Amino acid sequence: MGGKRKHSDDGEGAKGGDEGNNSISKKMKKSEILPSMIKNKEKRSAEHAKLKHQKKVEKRKKLKARDAAEKRALELGEEPPPKMIPRTIENTREADETVCKPDDEELFAGNDADEFSSILKQDQIPKILITTCRFNSTRGPAFISELLSIIPNAHYYKRGTYDLKKIVEYAKNKDFTSIIVVHTNRREPDALLIMGLPDGPTAHFKLSSLILRKDIKNHGNPTSHKPELVLNNFTTRLGHRIGRLIQSLFPQDPNFRGRRVVTFHNQRDFVFFRHHRYIFETKEDKQSDSKDKKAKDAKGENTPKEKVVARLQECGPRFTLKLMSLQHGTFDTKGGEYEWAHKPEMDTSRRRFFL
Repeated sequence: MGGKRKHSDDGEGAKGGDEGNNSISKKMKKSEILPSMIKNKEKRSAEHAKLKHQKKVEKRKKLKARDAAEKRALELGEEPPPKMIPRTIENTREADETVCKPDDEELFAGNDADEFSSILKQDQIPKILITTCRFNSTRGPAFISELLSIIPNAHYYKRGTYDLKKIVEYAKNKDFTSIIVVHTNRREPDALLIMGLPDGPTAHFKLSSLILRKDIKNHGNPTSHKPELVLNNFTTRLGHRIGRLIQSLFPQDPNFRGRRVVTFHNQRDFVFFRHHRYIFETKEDKQSDSKDKKAKDAKGENTPKEKVVARLQECGPRFTLKLMSLQHGTFDTKGGEYEWAHKPEMDTSRRRFFL
């Protein structure tokens, strides 16, 4: 009896051992699939290529199934299945109370009384003074000459040894509406200071990714026409104010025949600047072989059909701005009050934007 019981106990133990071995082998199989667990470089890369190919095949199957479902729904007269919207940082941004709404009466009432209303209502013509920091560089004057070609009615004055407060007083007396200061560091422009006159505000931007006109491939030369201004994605109260500050630099009656476009595109609080011009070209539209017989005239030749093609040609320069601070009034480092200033503590999330 004791031996039989011992035998049965051993059998149960063997079954339990087999089950344990099976679970271990399953775990080992799962771990073997991961390419990172393979030490051999060739085998690891081959396994990684297999997994990548499998993902592509599965994605194609899903796309085919979705297209077939849409086609079936259209044939039956039903509504097609809703399209999947990809998750991006922009459409998953954190909720912000300062986002402007189209029915915000307080915002539009404030626009009539802010510092830029006289320029934007065309009661005053923009007149811009451009200067540099005290220590200028080689690329600074080249950048300023291109700014002069972009902004109409802009004038360059050498900084010399004058303080910025004296320059502000001089600009007020000469009826300038704005001052732009180009700051350079290590022979490279790295910041822009834009001041509205006579009452401010003052915006300090970090300047990066500067590419001058001569370095842009197949660039065009701008004309002296007043450009069309495009502002994208300035959705919050702060962004709306920055947009009006930028808008006050340009005249409000653009010459559309000149075909010049200046774009300030805000994306994730980086303001991308681009300068283009429209080009209209007439090209021959070659007809397909099936229509060649109908298009032949009496002589047996094809009649070419012309079509107008519009495209953009970049004029340059190209740069990126990042708002660092917005100050009440004109520039004052000691007693100035700030409407908004960027601090490292604000960078808590990649999905938090201020403009």
